[in-house]
Amino acid sequence: MLDLTKNRSFVASDFQPTSFEVIEPYYNRLLNIDWNKEAVEDSNDGSNDHGVFATWLANRSELESCLDEHQAWLYVALSCDTENIDKRKAYDFFVQEIYPKIAPLDDALNGKMLAYPGLDSYHEPGFDRLLRMVRNARALYREENIPLQTELKGLESQYGAKTGSLSIVYNGQEYTLPQAQNLLKSPDRSQREAVYRLIMEARARISEDLQGLMDRMLELRHRVALNAGFANYRDYRFRELNRFEYGVEECETFHQSVRNAFMPLKEHMDHNKALINGLDRLRPWDLKALPAGQKPLNPFEGQKDLIQKSIAAFQQLDPFFGECLSTMDRMGRFDLESRKGKAPGGYNYPMMESGAPFVFMNATGSMEDLETMMHEGGHAVHSFLVHPLRLNVYRQTPSETAELASMSMELLSMVAYPHFFGNPQDLHRASYEQIQRALGVLPWIACIDAFQHWMYTHPGHSRNERSYAWKELLQQYTSSVVDWSGLDEWLDYQWQGQLHLFEMPFYYIEYGFAQIGALGVWRNCTHEPASGLDAYRKALALGNTVSIHEVYHQAGVPFEANSTYVEELANWTLNKMQYHENHLHRT
Repeated sequence: MLDLTKNRSFVASDFQPTSFEVIEPYYNRLLNIDWNKEAVEDSNDGSNDHGVFATWLANRSELESCLDEHQAWLYVALSCDTENIDKRKAYDFFVQEIYPKIAPLDDALNGKMLAYPGLDSYHEPGFDRLLRMVRNARALYREENIPLQTELKGLESQYGAKTGSLSIVYNGQEYTLPQAQNLLKSPDRSQREAVYRLIMEARARISEDLQGLMDRMLELRHRVALNAGFANYRDYRFRELNRFEYGVEECETFHQSVRNAFMPLKEHMDHNKALINGLDRLRPWDLKALPAGQKPLNPFEGQKDLIQKSIAAFQQLDPFFGECLSTMDRMGRFDLESRKGKAPGGYNYPMMESGAPFVFMNATGSMEDLETMMHEGGHAVHSFLVHPLRLNVYRQTPSETAELASMSMELLSMVAYPHFFGNPQDLHRASYEQIQRALGVLPWIACIDAFQHWMYTHPGHSRNERSYAWKELLQQYTSSVVDWSGLDEWLDYQWQGQLHLFEMPFYYIEYGFAQIGALGVWRNCTHEPASGLDAYRKALALGNTVSIHEVYHQAGVPFEANSTYVEELANWTLNKMQYHENHLHRT
């Protein structure tokens, strides 16, 4: 079992941040230090070797790690059981009662840090980046935004509660929406259509609620941006996310590159699906369909089987990777199976103090669930790799780096598919489907990101205007092979199924940049397995101590999405997909 021990030296061992009254004294101790006095006493010869400042940073990090992990467990508890009133109250109390009181103290600590007289001569790996983030946070802070951000946190948690309760009844049996997705693989087209319509009718029941939720979020987020001196929330959010290395122009380049390089591949894949299924046109309920006589891939049976097979797969890639998942299993850090009352989706939640993260998902035994497990497992390995870094902020990796870890693992783990599938044909089919998803997701990522750009640069827009803008974008990123006629009403709220729009605004383009990076990492590891995997592991261990560009460079790939590079990767990946496709046709 990995040693994750980080002994507390500043915060009491029995500290439980269940009220502001027990938290505030620690902030006061950090704020009350006299830099001038401490600088003189820092060394015997009167010079300053920054020992007190380094300790102050470590103490602040320890406190933040405790608070981060406490909030993490509250979130995990609620997402595992969204209908539990006590868990809802505990989470809401922290974000609505405690967080608003902590926020100004965090800003005060940033001010205290920037007032340190030896700031310009202090050096440690990552400190320049930390300093830039602190100055950025200080510039963005507005006291009047605290109540707005508090309300937003409450609204964001409502999305999971509303969607997690959805289910359908088909042939007398109730299915959660993740479970119902498996029925869309049926070779019976009439069954697929019936299930698809039931799913969309379930979503329709909460569509107005989600429209209202988004209306309020847009209003609050725009006010937050105006208060901070920005013309719109997009520009504010880019700064809040510390996007120092890229901006709107790079996002638009990504959108264009996806249209040029990956939309033709999407058309090709959808055309093939129509041919294989003997259809002259695809309908939305045909997109996951299996040909007659072909059964869905069944890579595991239940949570225990998924965990054990995943450990074996990760062990094959790198013994350290396998030990990460084994440690999590022994510590009870998985909740993987779908059930009514769970929040939708999946995540890896880092635990900043204890080190071993928590993986949450809604598995039903499908190939998509295996992909999710490999994805979240990549995040989990990343959590372990950054845990030794000295400060909490160094372990809080930018999402562009975090998603490089997870999306690369989806592709790298294909060499370990024999742990999940017993015959060669299933192996080729699983790899073929995985590559298809890696390529097929990019147009959706570009569409969602472009939609966010539109929403937040058009404040005050109506729901009809939002719907029109959404469908205009969807036309650019949806295959012409798919026929949506007669389903316009459902198209209007298709975006509502993307939780990031509600819970993590503008956290989506990272998946796109990371998918491009992951294809490059996979290509490197295909050509030179040992050196490619070593570069990947070393890159992740850098955490948040260097720029995104430097992390990608260490991984052996560029952080860019220009058309030439993207088309080169797309063609290489298409060849890999066709290799598996040709093998399937032969067998």
